[in-house]
Amino acid sequence: MDSINSLLHSYRTFINDNIRDRFFKHSDLLGILEKLKDDRRYEIKEAGKSFEGRSLNLIKCGSGSTKVFLWSQMHGNEATATMALMDLFNFFDDESQKALTDLILQTCTLYILPMVNPDGAEVFNRRNAQEIDINRDFHSQQSPEGRILRTLRDKIQPHFGFNLHDQTTMWSAGNMGNPATISLLAPAYDDALSINPVRETAMQVIAEMNDTLQEVLPGHVGRFDDEYEMRAFGDNFQEAGTSTILIEAGGYADDPEKQHIRKLVFISIIRGLISIGKKTFVNKTRNDYFAIPENRLHHFQILLRNCKLKAQYEKPSKNGQNEQAVGYSVDIGLTAKETVSDDLKSMNYSYWVGDVGDLSNRFGYKDIDCSSFKLVQTKKLKFEDPADIVLMDGVEVLLAIENGIITNGNI
Repeated sequence: MDSINSLLHSYRTFINDNIRDRFFKHSDLLGILEKLKDDRRYEIKEAGKSFEGRSLNLIKCGSGSTKVFLWSQMHGNEATATMALMDLFNFFDDESQKALTDLILQTCTLYILPMVNPDGAEVFNRRNAQEIDINRDFHSQQSPEGRILRTLRDKIQPHFGFNLHDQTTMWSAGNMGNPATISLLAPAYDDALSINPVRETAMQVIAEMNDTLQEVLPGHVGRFDDEYEMRAFGDNFQEAGTSTILIEAGGYADDPEKQHIRKLVFISIIRGLISIGKKTFVNKTRNDYFAIPENRLHHFQILLRNCKLKAQYEKPSKNGQNEQAVGYSVDIGLTAKETVSDDLKSMNYSYWVGDVGDLSNRFGYKDIDCSSFKLVQTKKLKFEDPADIVLMDGVEVLLAIENGIITNGNI
């Protein structure tokens, strides 16, 4: 759809500039919602309080007969979709987008619950203040946030649900060599992974979303693992009769704060809402959904191929004499581990040895053929330990990592 593709080019006109990274807090969200209260199109109500007393706020807009429930940031460190939802409100104010806005708001009534886990967001933590994973609390209902989310679904009885998350950047979109920048899923509602009309409808909407994403970012969409999780909200909402669509924001090169991915999540949501509003999803089949390649954990942050190493030990020979072990060639995959800075406003990265050996069917955001370079182990490589290596081209240092921290890098 040309109108959808053009949104990426005009995104700067409705992006919410109050949020420019993943570390915004509950107070930042409240500041944005406060400005919406004067707009009669929005009905904003406090749905309840988090464990530490922060408000969960439900925004209602639209007048259509199809009810759509969208919720984000059940995991406090998964902020991309909350950013996209804030952009959605600016989009609705953009006169140049009136045709799409009217289509959505006249055919659908939207119920939006951003930042389900404000306590986790405050400290950029996946779990809530009780250390509970809210998305594993559907049945136990020990978290106030989980109780609020379940109660809202039961009260609203939405036809469609958008379950909005972030995933690790290590996922690949099948075997094509691209990271899974966006992953989509119609969650299962039983161990048999059965498909009833409710789940099939979610699959059909996802198929239309994928069509548009393939136009703007071909080969970067994956189908998330549909293993049934009896404790999760998406799986149970599907069983309860809400056609539920999971969107996972993954990885994209040179986008650590997911500002480009934010746009793609937004595009995914808009395309899904248009599909629902126009009911064009009925033209899709479950086969279109299953044609989306499955996610695979095939990506490293840095992949060093064809590294020539020498063993750092001696081994006894047959005649009893010690001799140096022969050299060998391996690929080295480095994963990036994130730790939040002390001021909770930025991220620190360290690089760990994720795998060593034949990684010919794996991929890297930075993928380097080291066959003509020298790689020095300042400490012996050890799986799942911080990397200590220097990569050199003659006398030039291309990459130096000390105890997992990049100290010099020209790659």
